[in-house]
Amino acid sequence: MSTEKNYKPISGYVMLLVFLILLFGGIALLKIYIGVLLIFAAAATVMGFVLVNPNSSRVLLLFGKYVGTIKKNGFFWVNPLYSKKKISLRASNFDSERLKVNDKLGNPVMISTILVWRVTDTYKAAFDVDDYQNFVRVQTDAAVRKLASMYPYDNFADEGLDEDITLRSSVNEVSEALETEVQERLSMAGIEVLEARIGYLAYAQEIANAMLKRQQATAIVAARHKIVEGAVSMVEMALQELSKKELVDLDEERKAAMVSNLMVVLCSDKDASPIVNTGTLNH
Repeated sequence: MSTEKNYKPISGYVMLLVFLILLFGGIALLKIYIGVLLIFAAAATVMGFVLVNPNSSRVLLLFGKYVGTIKKNGFFWVNPLYSKKKISLRASNFDSERLKVNDKLGNPVMISTILVWRVTDTYKAAFDVDDYQNFVRVQTDAAVRKLASMYPYDNFADEGLDEDITLRSSVNEVSEALETEVQERLSMAGIEVLEARIGYLAYAQEIANAMLKRQQATAIVAARHKIVEGAVSMVEMALQELSKKELVDLDEERKAAMVSNLMVVLCSDKDASPIVNTGTLNH
C-alpha cells in the first residue's frame, strides 16, 4: 500500500449502545464468570471509540500495517487494536525566518516567505517523510534560497544589466515561480501549496546604505536628465518665437548668452536672482 485509502468506520453511537449493554450486563452478572468477561469486553470496546473533527483525519495502523484513513468527521468506532494518528487537513500558515541569501548578481539580501499549505494525502504525510511539518519548513527555506539566486534584487539598466523579472518589482511573477518550486518539493509529502509569496525583502545590512545612496543617485541623475531635456526644449521654443515675431534681432553671440542664461535658470535647483539691465543691448 503506497497510496491513501479511505476507511469507512462503524458508527460510534451504535457501538456506544453495545458498550452500555455489555457494561450493565456484566455488572448484573458480576457474581458469575461471564459477568467478568462482559466487563472486560466493555472496557476493550471503549478503546475503539474515535472522534474526528471537521477538517481533521485519523490514520489507522494495525501492528505497523496501514489500514486506511478516516476523513469523515463524526463519532466512530474502529478495531480497538488500531493505532490512531491524528493529521490535520486544515490550511496552515508558515512564515519563514529572514534568510540572508545572494541574488543573481551576488548581492546579499534578506528574504522571507509566507506559505499557505495543507495536507491532501495523509499516507504520504505520515509515512513518506519523517516529520511533514518540519519537512515544510526546511524545503520552503531551500526553495527561497534557490529562487533568490535566479533573479536580481533590482534592475541596473545604467550598468547594462536590464532584467525583465526582479525580486523587488515583479511580485506576481516571483510569487508564481516560488509557488511552483515549493509545490514540486512538497508533493512527495502529500502537501498542497495554496499560496506562496515573499513576505520580506531588503538588502542585507552591510550593503543597505550603499545601495540606498546608489538608488538616490540614480533618481537624481534621471531627474536631471528630464530637467535638461525640458530646458533645451524651452530654450529652442523661445528662440523660435523671438525669431518668428521679430521682437529683437540677436546675433550669434547674443543668442549664446541668452541660451546660457536660460539654461542656468531652468536647470538650477534654486530660484534664480535676476539682474535688471538698465542700459542697452549695444553696451
